[in-house]
Amino acid sequence: MDGAIITLIAANAAFVGTHFAMSHPLRAPMVKALGAGGFTAAYTIVSFATLGWVAFAFKAAPPADLGGSGEAGWILATLLTWPAMVLLAGSLMGNPALPTPMAEAQARAEPKGVFRVTRHPMMWGIGLWALSHIALLWSTRTLVTALAMGILALVGAKLQDGKKEVLMGEAWAAWESKTSYWPQLHKLLAAGAVPLIAGTVLWLAGSWLHLWQAGIPAGVWKWIG
Repeated sequence: MDGAIITLIAANAAFVGTHFAMSHPLRAPMVKALGAGGFTAAYTIVSFATLGWVAFAFKAAPPADLGGSGEAGWILATLLTWPAMVLLAGSLMGNPALPTPMAEAQARAEPKGVFRVTRHPMMWGIGLWALSHIALLWSTRTLVTALAMGILALVGAKLQDGKKEVLMGEAWAAWESKTSYWPQLHKLLAAGAVPLIAGTVLWLAGSWLHLWQAGIPAGVWKWIG
């Protein structure tokens, strides 16, 4: 295996592994030792350091060493990224998973917007984005990194349920009873105008910027650009 790919695998493993470790088994002892502020600072430093390693390792790896999945792959990737952006856009509005003073009240309320689709819209947005890049079969570096980010998001979402059950008790249990871990994409059009419009704008803008960032036309711009 290419040395650059081995380094990239190590970087992604470090990024994902430290996230899981600091979010779960190491969280309590780190907070006890460092305090809440110190834990947040340490978490941020480690996250940015390992993400920076991923970025440098990604750039050093071969950019297009696989055959690709052709036109079908591009169509699938384009279709997957639209719901991903809609879920991501709506995930910041009324999300009880975020550490805010309103979290318990939001968990007891009826699901609205993208939370009718899944209780983890941010995580599934990242997961669908990752799947769209895996579907392209463009390069080993893309497969490795997208798979790592998908695992971080979707396994992290499942682990988050367990953590929130402990932290929020009955409020989170009520939220789980009204929502789904798995995305019910047939409900996406009922998410409301704001996430649908904002997500579509993100989808179009992000895929347009893809050409300038990666040098590859993506999304609908691949055919109409």
